[in-house]
Amino acid sequence: MNVFYEEDGVFRVGTILADNDNTLQVEAAHGKRSKIKAGWLLFRFEDKGTAHFMEQAQQAAASIDTDFLWSCCGEAEFGYEALAREYFGRQPSPVEAAGLLIRLHGSPMYFYKKGRGRYKAAPQEALKAALASVAKKRAQAAQHASYVEQLIKFMLPREFIPLLPGLLYKPERASIEFKALEAAGEATHLTGAQLLEKCGAIPSAHDYHLQRFLFEHFPEGIEFGDIGEINVPQGLHLAKTAAFSIDDVTTSEIDDAFSVARLANGNWQIGVHIAAPALGIAPGSKLDAIAARRLSTVYMPGSKITMLPDVVVQKFTLMEGTTRPVLSMYLEVRDGDLAVVSSSTRVEQARISANLRRGALEEKFNETTLAAGELDFPFGNELKLLWQFAESLEKSRGKPETAGAPQLDYNFYIENGRVNITERRRGTPIDKVVSELMIHVNTAWGKLLADHDMAAIYRAQGNGKVKMTTTPREHQGLGVGQYIWASSPLRRYVDLINQRQLLAWLNGDAPLYANNSERLLIAMRDFELAYEAYNHFQRNMERYWCLRWLQQESVSLIPATVIREILVKMDKLPLFARVPSLPELPTGTRVEVEISSMDFLELSFACHYKRRLDTQ
Repeated sequence: MNVFYEEDGVFRVGTILADNDNTLQVEAAHGKRSKIKAGWLLFRFEDKGTAHFMEQAQQAAASIDTDFLWSCCGEAEFGYEALAREYFGRQPSPVEAAGLLIRLHGSPMYFYKKGRGRYKAAPQEALKAALASVAKKRAQAAQHASYVEQLIKFMLPREFIPLLPGLLYKPERASIEFKALEAAGEATHLTGAQLLEKCGAIPSAHDYHLQRFLFEHFPEGIEFGDIGEINVPQGLHLAKTAAFSIDDVTTSEIDDAFSVARLANGNWQIGVHIAAPALGIAPGSKLDAIAARRLSTVYMPGSKITMLPDVVVQKFTLMEGTTRPVLSMYLEVRDGDLAVVSSSTRVEQARISANLRRGALEEKFNETTLAAGELDFPFGNELKLLWQFAESLEKSRGKPETAGAPQLDYNFYIENGRVNITERRRGTPIDKVVSELMIHVNTAWGKLLADHDMAAIYRAQGNGKVKMTTTPREHQGLGVGQYIWASSPLRRYVDLINQRQLLAWLNGDAPLYANNSERLLIAMRDFELAYEAYNHFQRNMERYWCLRWLQQESVSLIPATVIREILVKMDKLPLFARVPSLPELPTGTRVEVEISSMDFLELSFACHYKRRLDTQ
């Protein structure tokens, strides 16, 4: 006697060796003996053997039309025996009964299992939905396979084109397109971005990095749209002395300018004039909302995304030959020791007589020309006085110039796809004039607002960490008791906020921002996040153009300086790299390294130690 039974959801057949009340001992066709429960039995049958029974049952199951079988069931729960007799029109053979059970069990969309050997036909709507789901999955599987096949041949599926930004920068990981890209990447040993680049989906690595940034921070694009009205104040008092600015040749948002005049008492009047867009951008206006969303101008080599529309910038920037509204700080400085005698702040108009550009100015105004007294050029004598005053300001902060390797900044100039990177040494006479006077006005205006209990956004530094705060705190790095940003209102929203507070104080008006107000705290938090993101993007783009310069100049070997352990800095570039092959060398050691395997999408490259350049 043989039995057909179900064990753990699997149909089996065997020959009975021992039949007890609750259990049976059976032997499978391959000779394995098992003890099974009587409750597992579906039916017993007499036959010559079980060697080919399951094979025949599978064949019988394959011949059964599932749709027809489902149509025979009705709505009530049923046992397989009754259905088998109805389907076959007679008492089924053991092979046929087993085949029908296999078909029922293997079609869960059609038949819901209710017990051992008992089922219920799925409702028509449920079956329809389940079949549609299977058809969809089958179609998706075919589509997935087609996508993968195209991608590994470096062909871009046309369906990918409208999805490219999301696939590159914020993929929907459950999507068929992303899964296909992932599978093709594994097959080709490429990242998703590298694979899409080979498929022609990324016009250039530069566009890839730029569009990634815009996708995250400017999802609605960089156009300004409706900016509302621009109110430029009229009738302001006109400053007696003409002012001049000092900026890089690429600067268009000129926020600050200077003036120098001899007073009747023999002292000097030094003026620091800051562009005053807060006079024309009303809080809560469309233009204010734009600035509050952007929070800062975004800089990158060769381009920028301004905080304010150009039409607004042009009405307030301190452009040569114009008269512009400004917030001015005038310092009376004693002749001789250049000590500050008095200070005053006022709103006025200033005539901008010149925009001096650093590149050209540094050839005429530097340590050598100062020492030789060769200052026969426009504003030469004024610049000398400002430099001497800046030196005294620096010393008053307890920050005298220190010896050692000069700190460097870098300027990037991009023209027709070629990059020129130049070094700019910090602490030059020009650099000191601008930085010290800006530190002074931002420190003084911060103290003014604090003394009058006017809310402001400060920058504080302690234990090497810089943070924004609404409480006036020490900035240890600068050596000042408090410090705000108020000198770049065309480029930074916190400067615009602080300028509004200063204007309210000057006019005797109630402050626009109360201490610890939600508006002020939100603006400060949003600015910090945006400013860090913008700086990170700028650093990445500078790294990209450094790699482009190495490629452009066919540089493979380059001098570098050991910063610490295996970290080095390349000469003439703001480019750092880890060099695993670097031997243990003291900080400051000069070495030569080899550059290879540059990846412009990943902004990575291989760097290998070649030799030591300096002598021990």
